[in-house]
Parts: sequence; structure tokens; C-alpha cells
Amino acid sequence: MKINVNSCVYNPDKVTYNQPVSISSPLLKENRSDLNCKDLIAYPPFINSHDHLISNWYPKASESQPYKNVNLWVVGMKATPSFIERNKVWINDGSFDLTLGTAPLIVKLGIFKNMFSGCAVVQDHIRKQKPEYYQGNPITILEDYTQCHSVSMGNWWGGKTAVEEWFDAHGKMPFVIHLAEGTDDSARTCFPKIARMNLLQPNTLLVHAIALNKTDLKRCADEGTSICWCPESNLFLIGETLDIYTCMELGINVVIGTDSPMSGSTNMLAELQFAHEHFPDIPMNEMFRMITTNAAKALFLPEGTATLSNDNQDILLINKYNDDPFDNLLELNIDDIQFFMHKGIPVYGDSSFLKHFEINRDDYYFFDTNSENKFALGRPDKIIAEIDKLLGYHKDFPFIPF
Repeated sequence: MKINVNSCVYNPDKVTYNQPVSISSPLLKENRSDLNCKDLIAYPPFINSHDHLISNWYPKASESQPYKNVNLWVVGMKATPSFIERNKVWINDGSFDLTLGTAPLIVKLGIFKNMFSGCAVVQDHIRKQKPEYYQGNPITILEDYTQCHSVSMGNWWGGKTAVEEWFDAHGKMPFVIHLAEGTDDSARTCFPKIARMNLLQPNTLLVHAIALNKTDLKRCADEGTSICWCPESNLFLIGETLDIYTCMELGINVVIGTDSPMSGSTNMLAELQFAHEHFPDIPMNEMFRMITTNAAKALFLPEGTATLSNDNQDILLINKYNDDPFDNLLELNIDDIQFFMHKGIPVYGDSSFLKHFEINRDDYYFFDTNSENKFALGRPDKIIAEIDKLLGYHKDFPFIPF
């Protein structure tokens, strides 16, 4: 099927205007039909390079920020109303098996948060889960990775040492670790430690890296190490964030993550808008690069991920408010996604698009927003209903559009 759009963002460096973009799906009723969407912009779906799906609760869980380091927040957040409320749904028993009990409810809440903001892939920084954790979701939860929580706290949620986890990656998948999330001596000493472990490698993804100085960042650039930037979480908790301008000057492969709504932004669209507000000198096509091609590189995703081509099974069609498709991202909210397809399956958007596909309507939830009838794959309504039942009242989440 060909879709006539206002503009098409193939990648951060290629945009076409008033030309059709093609989609393919085994569910299409008629591959030769054309669809007129001249008021929409086509994008490749986004990649969230750092989330904690089990922490997708709201509002933020903090009362005494800024903290000198994140370890202090981990202790302090346990007394916050947000954390206590989330514990009514799921309490961490220390096993970090997120396939058991009520954990899947909050995990799926986080999955839907990402889906509703156009993310097709999310890196959930948690202990490696059972295979079923990664299966049957409307979007992709990265499965091929190794991890360590941090240098300062070790692998406290389970797993091997940082060095062992890195070796288990065999250089063929990302090794993900929080690093230097703070401004004090304990945060500043993290980088020398990881350097001595010889873990500054092309498959290493450092998350936060707030305390890294220019010399440290030059070392990351020389080694080809990627860094995940979570500006809203960093500025809220710590009061400072990654030296992003030096990273860009040095050519470091920077990606963006939302962290979680308990410390950071409500979703990827909000994260982009927050980052632009605080760092307006960064061109929006570079921000876009951080949630597409840079992320695909850091997470070792298949070639062609996070780009559009002549035949797409992954695509976002979004309302146009700005002639520049990159600046257009600054004016969007979750209601503005008109069609989101992942792996050839419609997952979210305006229900009018579904007439072109053979689907099982029982797999979808239909709801109204801003005078439109929307669809969502995976029945998020049932997740919200189960959470409400456990809470004993209805809970609104700003990242859920109904």
C-alpha cells in the first residue's frame, strides 16, 4: 500500500516532500491501494534506550532533590507517596522475576507508555528475564543484552559482576550499566573504576554519565563507547546532566532514554520536548538521530531499524503542525499519532486505518479522544482495570490516552 504524506523522514539526513511512502503487511487487504494522508508526516518509530518498565508509575517519587548521587534517592524514594502507592500493586520481593504475581501489570503499563509515544523498541534495564517476558508484546522489548546495575551498587538486582556480564556479551550485544549518576566523589570515582576494568568498549552503553569530565568523555569517544542521556531524570534528581555539548563535539554515539516517570519524563515525546527546552542549541534532527539511528547502533539492532525505506513494516504517521518535520516533534502529544505499525501489525492510531487490514478486533481496545476513535493493540484497558481493582480507586496516568 502507498500512503501519500506531506513529508517522509527516512532517516535524520533524508526527508522527502509530497511523495508516497509504501507499507507492507501480511494483514493488508489490498496491497495496491493508495491512501491520502497529506496532512501527516511519516517517521520511523522511535527507540527508547533506557527505561525501567517496572517503575512506570506517577507522579515523581522524590521529596528532597537535588541528591548528590542516585543511591541517596533509591533510599529516599521509598518513603514517597508515589512509591507507596505503586506498592499497592506490586512489591519488590528481591527476586526481580517480573513474570510473576502482579509485576506484569506494571511492566505492561510501561510497555503501553512506550507504544503510545511511538517507541517500537525499548531497552528495559533490569535483570535478564524469562523468554516469555519478551514475547507477545505489541512492541519490542530488547532481549539480547547483558547488564550490571552500576559500579557503585553492583548488580544488586541479580546477575554476574560487571566484567562477567560484559564477557557474556561476546562483543555481539550491548552491555548496559548505570554510571556516575551524581555529582559527588562517589559518582566521580565510577569512571576510573570502569576504565580499570577495561569496560569502555564499543558494545558498552553507559547510562547517565553525569559526573564524566571532558577527559573522561574523550576516552569514551576514543573507545567507541555509547552514552544514554536522560536529561529530565538527571536534572530533576541530581540538578545536573551529561555534558551533552562535549559529547556532540567529540562525536560520541549519544542515545536518549526516559528512565521512568518516577524520576523522569512521562514518555519519549515529553523527553524530546524537555531536552529541547533546556538545550535549544541542539538541532532537532540530532535529537531525532539519538532516538533512531544512534539508538539502533548502540543496541545492536538489525540493519535498517529506525529508518524508512521503500517497503516498510514499521512506520509512524503523525499530525503535521510544523513544516520542518524535526521541529514538528516539539508540538506533539500522544493523541497526534494517527497510525503506528510495528512488524506489519497495526498497534495504535486512528481506527479508520484498520479498515485496510484483516485483524481480530478482540485483540484491540477502541476509545475516543479529541473527537477521534482510536485503537490500541493489547488491551491496555484491562491493565488499567486490574490496577484500579488493586488500588481500590481509579488511577489516571498522563502517558495513557484514555
